[in-house]
Amino acid sequence: MRKTIVVVDGMGGGLGAQLIAKTRELIGDAAEIVALGANSCATERMLKAGADRGASGENAVRVSVGLGDVVLGPIGVIAPNAMMGEITPAMAEAVFGARGRLVLVPAAQRHFTLVGVEKLPMAALIAAAAAEAVAALGLGG
Repeated sequence: MRKTIVVVDGMGGGLGAQLIAKTRELIGDAAEIVALGANSCATERMLKAGADRGASGENAVRVSVGLGDVVLGPIGVIAPNAMMGEITPAMAEAVFGARGRLVLVPAAQRHFTLVGVEKLPMAALIAAAAAEAVAALGLGG
């Protein structure tokens, strides 16, 4: 059965789009990529980056995040009220409780600081997250 990677993002979907593009570069069509946006703008941008399908909004995230063997996104997707309130408590709980392996990028959030995390350029974090997702699926890369 084909593996599935779910990418969750909000705001403009820029980080999610970069995660999708890098992951697609590593795996080609070996896995399905599902884009889940907190809003339609984020979803659209992730679809343009190479997601196979996508959905938007709280209910879409709550229902569809369970499709992923791996769930990728910025760390804010597990923080209630992150991304200027776009990530609702229900969305954060659904993502954090998803059955798939969570691979989260430590993107800066205004209301908390991650200590002990090496400060790397975003491109390096995205590449590392995509590689981790591919490895978690056992697809090599």
